[in-house]
Amino acid sequence: QVQLVESGGGLVQPGGSLRLSCAASRRTFSIYVMGWFRQVPGKEREFVASRRHNGGRPLYADSVKNRFTISTPIADANDTVYLQMNSMKPDDTGSYYCAAREGIVLKETTGEYPYWGQGTRVTVSS
Repeated sequence: QVQLVESGGGLVQPGGSLRLSCAASRRTFSIYVMGWFRQVPGKEREFVASRRHNGGRPLYADSVKNRFTISTPIADANDTVYLQMNSMKPDDTGSYYCAAREGIVLKETTGEYPYWGQGTRVTVSS
């Protein structure tokens, strides 16, 4: 069983930056995809970004393109994935979840990811 632990959430002003981290407890498969999702109360969890663990072109939601960057440093022995968030907006507020799936295809739907972290809270407010 893979366990994912997010960190790095907090309060940031509009226009500011924040970096989230997601560490996997152990690697159980050699080829996999990491994803980030977010959710606000009363709404469905939505896709933010995904990327294969060994690099390649990432996939982003239109709402975060050119502002967020997902990175998966293959040299990191802990299989940590990051989400760098710049030029943040109040609409970016929510709980952010890290997810993982085996394989090479980038997916945007929650049902495609069997492994999830507990989430970290991000608030963008002045």
